[in-house]
Amino acid sequence: MVYNPEKRRRSIRLTGYDYAAPGAYFVTICTHGRECTFGKVSPGGEVVLNSIGKIAFEGWRLSTSLREELDLDAFVVMPNHVHGIVAIKHDIYGNNVGATGRSPSQQSDYPPRGPARRSLASFVVGYKGAVTRRINALRKTPGAPVWQRNYYERVLRNDDELNRARFYIQENPARWADDDYNPARVAGSVTATVDVIR
Repeated sequence: MVYNPEKRRRSIRLTGYDYAAPGAYFVTICTHGRECTFGKVSPGGEVVLNSIGKIAFEGWRLSTSLREELDLDAFVVMPNHVHGIVAIKHDIYGNNVGATGRSPSQQSDYPPRGPARRSLASFVVGYKGAVTRRINALRKTPGAPVWQRNYYERVLRNDDELNRARFYIQENPARWADDDYNPARVAGSVTATVDVIR
């Protein structure tokens, strides 16, 4: 499937699933237009990040210092996307660490807007926003898009799925020539990435 920015997508979230619940998630976030904004992959299969890619890398790495409810596992910043494993932690009682849920303003008749606090979506929105601000400040392009709208995720339901996701992330640079996100590749499907870790 060829990337089409005009095509409106249906929801890609699991219906009825609580994305603020403790658990592990395999996340993929793509750059705007899937442009190779972050760097390149060397012939030897190593990612070579440019200054913009280093911002994306550092932003991901620093996320746990800003969000106590998260643990970050394996991740990789590729030329036009980021893959990572995000774990929402729980305490000894099984509760989401620091979770308070969303409560509507007492002065408003409207429901709260945006992602639920301490959810996977909240993390992704925060990460994308912080990285976008730093990149646009560096490039002197205020308001320019950096990321594709939305993101892909897969709930990792057991240790086997977690280990397959870790392996996929580790091997992703070496498989860049065949990667569905590689613009040099003639055609591909984004579902192939998720199928590898099932």
